[in-house]
Amino acid sequence: MQLQFYPQRFTQSACATAVAAALLSASGSALAQQADGSEADTGKLERIEVTARKTVESLQEVPVAITSIGAVELEQKGISVLTELQQFSPNTTLQASRGTNSTLTAFIRGLGQQDPLWGYEPGVGIYIDDVYLARPQGAVLDLLDVERIEILRGPQGTLYGKNTIGGAVKYVTKEMTGDMTFNVQGTIGSYSQKDVKVTGQIPVIEDKFFIGFGYADLSRDGFGQYLISALPNQDLENYNKDLWAARLSMEFHPADDWFVRVNWDKTKDTSNAKGGYRLLPSLLTDAPVPDSVFDSYTSLPTFNEVTLEGFSWMIRHDFSDNLQLKYIGSTRESYSPTNIDFDNTPLDIFDVPAEYDDDNTTHELQANYSSGDFSLVSGLYFYDGESCGNFDAILGFLGRVAFAVPGLTREVTGCNNSESWAVYSQANFNLTDQLSLSVGARYTDEEKSAFVNNGLIFDNVYPYSGWIPGYERPTGDIIPQVLGTDTDGDGILDAPAVESWSRFTPRVGVEYQMSKDVMFYASYSQGFKSGTFNPRATINEPGVNPEIVDSIEIGMKSDWSDNLRANIAVFTYDHKDRQYIGIEGNSNDPTALLQRLRNAAETAADGIEADFTYVATDNLQFGLSVGYIDFEIKRNDAIPPLIGLSNTPELTYNFSAAYVLESDIGDFVFNANYYRRDDYLIFETSDLIQQDAYGMVNLSVSWESVEGDWYASLHGKNLTDEEYVIGGYDFVTRNDDGTLGAGLGGDTTLIGYYGDPRTIHLTVGYRF
Repeated sequence: MQLQFYPQRFTQSACATAVAAALLSASGSALAQQADGSEADTGKLERIEVTARKTVESLQEVPVAITSIGAVELEQKGISVLTELQQFSPNTTLQASRGTNSTLTAFIRGLGQQDPLWGYEPGVGIYIDDVYLARPQGAVLDLLDVERIEILRGPQGTLYGKNTIGGAVKYVTKEMTGDMTFNVQGTIGSYSQKDVKVTGQIPVIEDKFFIGFGYADLSRDGFGQYLISALPNQDLENYNKDLWAARLSMEFHPADDWFVRVNWDKTKDTSNAKGGYRLLPSLLTDAPVPDSVFDSYTSLPTFNEVTLEGFSWMIRHDFSDNLQLKYIGSTRESYSPTNIDFDNTPLDIFDVPAEYDDDNTTHELQANYSSGDFSLVSGLYFYDGESCGNFDAILGFLGRVAFAVPGLTREVTGCNNSESWAVYSQANFNLTDQLSLSVGARYTDEEKSAFVNNGLIFDNVYPYSGWIPGYERPTGDIIPQVLGTDTDGDGILDAPAVESWSRFTPRVGVEYQMSKDVMFYASYSQGFKSGTFNPRATINEPGVNPEIVDSIEIGMKSDWSDNLRANIAVFTYDHKDRQYIGIEGNSNDPTALLQRLRNAAETAADGIEADFTYVATDNLQFGLSVGYIDFEIKRNDAIPPLIGLSNTPELTYNFSAAYVLESDIGDFVFNANYYRRDDYLIFETSDLIQQDAYGMVNLSVSWESVEGDWYASLHGKNLTDEEYVIGGYDFVTRNDDGTLGAGLGGDTTLIGYYGDPRTIHLTVGYRF
């Protein structure tokens, strides 16, 4: 990682794409020899089923760029958390955010949302059994009782709605078989990792009523530690893990044409708040830059919590062989008190303790019809969500020096609530035996209300009493409401601000089935990210309009033979009315810090994604995925100006191999992959924190007994121990001579957060 910006390297990326095409040609030549019979032991591709269009289809029939990884592959590769899937999906970033283990940063094709503050909407939708997970807190899901993960790339504005301008990630859990099953597994590994997972199902009434359960307890020591803490009796582990998750499901089959499912799940993550790595020495303390990127300093408590709990239900009725009706509902809530030390020093230079509190309810009525040459998916959707929070930006050291007061805090509190409804439909017509047409549209109507309280307190304050040992929150401080509505005309804001937006998002596509195993498709689709209010407002500013993405995609889904699959997509999009919060005023003076949220930019991108699978023999398989994106800024009114894409390399690729070794005691499966990301920026407006290109090597071996009851696996991840930055904070100024000076808080706050180091872990399990 270097503190400088590199221009885009089109030539290198274009060459890499050409290499991928050459590999495809070489594979095709080899397979031609096999077809002639020169190599006898040839394996076959498997059929992969997905629900990208809300009906069960083969992956090769869906005219959408999609990556699907099933439960067996997840287990064999040792993929235990959602963020690891970015390696296998081109042009995809799924990473833990900067302050916690559980908050997700998600970008697909350069579209997403980095800031997890309440009120901001994601650009990539996360779904658990078709239930929308509205907030990034807790979205770094540990995989428990999963059937498959689907990553849909490109706008999904018709079937999945708002906030899917980049795409959608679908977490699909297993439906029960009706048999009595039980599975227990334990894992030990690097940094004293100790994981236990228990899953199973119980038939209560044969063929009618089943109960399923799952529980996981996951723990690990920190990759580093807090070298200095200003508070006594703190847990000094940094990047540790302490999490449990539970799930309970009930399925009822009252008749062959009825199905009812009810789920409850809860996750509680009490891992420590993550401390960042100082990329520059502090001007105000003598603590040096740590030797390890996982070491830090803090003046805050190290506790952190992310608690999620939700209920969901689905009722399905098959009226006939052609018509199916579903009702899907959910209610979810989350709560997270967190400590983020922006400056990562033992001084209270720039500390941000915060609380997030969210709840939402969804209802969806869906009808699926299929008959011969015509199929239809349509539905009604309703969402009601409340997202609230507060944070205290403590600048205590600055207050004592500049104002001779006990401390200084800018406190911000507020809520950003949403009610929306939508009606959608997507129809598919077979015009001939080879040519088909798909037409879809969604109409969304949304109303948002928001208020923000924002003001200065000349003391160090925390969200509630007891936040630090002996602390009692001062009384009598009134934080003025700065965003809202004056209902009685007295000049005082006393109610939330309210705005509404509506949007019609179409999709049209054409598919040509050249042969039984080769399909070409082209589509135009539109998606939007919801309009919103500025959760950091300092004045009564209006809400901003939705972001709009218009995308064209041309692709091929092909099985060139029984053992070669090549899926390729070429895309281009325009991203309009980008919401951007700009800093105005003197950023070294917290009393003059003004932030405005505007529709400030328009950008565009072109790219290509390719996934190849080659089954060389019954025992040997290779995979290659490549993603390339070329980015353009078309309008740039952001302050500071945009300079590139956030968290999005120009080039990503992954090469994998799997080999099955049969033996008298069971089968051994060896997996290896090499994953590479080109250099990328952390912030789209700054070149001070960027990650150089890097590659990662992972190796696994898994075993299953002949009877299928015992199994084990050994996994080595990031075996070359690459250090790669995934988040950060940038609060410095640039001097005229190019050097970096103090920013907000009076110090050089340039902070990086890093991905996992080399780890090795062993899993042993038993099932019946």
